[in-house]
Amino acid sequence: MDFFLSPDIAYLILVLGIVLSTLAIFSPGTGIFEVGALFSLVLAGYAIYNLSFNWWAACILILGIFPFIIATRRSRRMIYLVISIIAFVVGSVFLFPGDRWWKPAVNPLLAVVVSLTVGGYFWIAVKKTIEAESKRPAHDLEKLIGKIGEAKTDIHMEGTVQVDSELWSAYSKQLIPKGSMVQVKNRNGFLLEVENLSDTPQ
Repeated sequence: MDFFLSPDIAYLILVLGIVLSTLAIFSPGTGIFEVGALFSLVLAGYAIYNLSFNWWAACILILGIFPFIIATRRSRRMIYLVISIIAFVVGSVFLFPGDRWWKPAVNPLLAVVVSLTVGGYFWIAVKKTIEAESKRPAHDLEKLIGKIGEAKTDIHMEGTVQVDSELWSAYSKQLIPKGSMVQVKNRNGFLLEVENLSDTPQ
């Protein structure tokens, strides 16, 4: 276990645990990220317990999160991203105490590379997420009402229909057999209410 008591190794394991924890939050249910995050954080906790750490450096790491959030929310305020990266580097380098109070235990070059890599990854991931959330739908959902489609499954309380070459979740007040032609009568968000065309008076 002495291998994990190296400040550089402990730092890498801690960063890995944070990254896996974040991925587990955004991609729950796989189990892989959760197990990996737990294993990494346990090892990092063991190293921190035996190596001790600088509280002020940990505070700088935590405070570096806030300018990063501002940077992702305001795309033209790149200065906040620079401040965040600097905070991550400084906090990382001095996270574990060295022989002297001013001497870092973590390799500065390692901290710079890891901070830039992880910071860049989260920057791209967060920006893509925000863009996806703010992007308008590619088509007008209201225009789906009245469209003709095909039931891809039996439909009653739930089911699937194909309308305009796309699959949609759907429900009906009456049972609609698979393969029937249906018409969209209403929608609730992305859930369509459909009616069997054979039941519609001619």
